[in-house]
Amino acid sequence: MAFLDALNDDLCGFISKQAMFFTGTAPGDGRVNVSPKGLDTFRIFDSNRVAYLDLTGSGNETAAHINENGRLTIMFCGFEKRALILRLYGRGQVVRPQDPDWSELSAHFTLLPGYRQIIVLHIESVQKSCGWAVPYYALQGPRDTLVDKAERDGRDKIEDYQVRRNRVSIDGRPVYEGDLG
Repeated sequence: MAFLDALNDDLCGFISKQAMFFTGTAPGDGRVNVSPKGLDTFRIFDSNRVAYLDLTGSGNETAAHINENGRLTIMFCGFEKRALILRLYGRGQVVRPQDPDWSELSAHFTLLPGYRQIIVLHIESVQKSCGWAVPYYALQGPRDTLVDKAERDGRDKIEDYQVRRNRVSIDGRPVYEGDLG
């Protein structure tokens, strides 16, 4: 197991080949959240800053936990030839469409139907471990169900769903400061 202060070219190359990653957050007390992410939603801005386009889903735990304490971990696993588990530790930042940073950040993404926010990770440390027990898997292709549903529903219906269903975590924490006040 090795710790680094930042990403290097080799690790950036590894990340660029991954079709899936996982996010991990936790409030001060309550449930730990681990979420799988896919599609073409991850970007590397520099050796200490990455981000992903977050799509509307059944919950919004990551944003609620970042709002509470800022902690965020992103993990990649090598499921093919290269055995590697890569964890990025740091402070998360939630950028919503109405935020000043949205225009600059969103320009780096294809705004898939159902987009909700951009989650930025300011990397404090990077951990590499062997991944020798991670099984081999072959990617069959992306799952388009979420994008297809968002296209059918349209932006207005997605935004209504976000207001009704994505403003409070499963532990009752507000997702965005000031939303429930």
